[in-house]
Amino acid sequence: MENYKIPANTRIGHVHLKVSDLQRSLDFYCGLLGFELITRYGTQAAFISAGGYHHHIGLNTWHSKGQPPAPVTAPGLFHTAILYPERKDLAIALQRLIDAKYPITGASDHGVSEAIYLDDPDGNGVELYWDRPKDEWPLDDEGNLTMYTQHLDMHGLLALAK
Repeated sequence: MENYKIPANTRIGHVHLKVSDLQRSLDFYCGLLGFELITRYGTQAAFISAGGYHHHIGLNTWHSKGQPPAPVTAPGLFHTAILYPERKDLAIALQRLIDAKYPITGASDHGVSEAIYLDDPDGNGVELYWDRPKDEWPLDDEGNLTMYTQHLDMHGLLALAK
């Protein structure tokens, strides 16, 4: 048992977020980011996805309706990372955020990926990113992955959104 490794093709299937206002969260995740509403349970919960999957994100107000965001220093989810299939898709998402004047909290080139950071209306961290092809990932002389955090070329990225 001590040498067990989770299967390589295992994926995180979905995230379920506690939110304070379901409609406000739907406006953000569906209206701004473009997720599709799959099903809604009145004013308490909704499941949304990309491409018709049963749900990538669950939103609920079961224990959090009308509540303030969790303190930044409290344990919990740092961010939900949303992986776009192509760099151009990330560029389009970034342009939509800029057009909506939605606050962006960060932008980084990690060598393996390019990422845009923001918070949803409840202060939950969101990372929008795309992965470079694996054969372009930075490696050291011994073949070890050497991720980093550098300035993201926003102008270069946005040029793809046109």
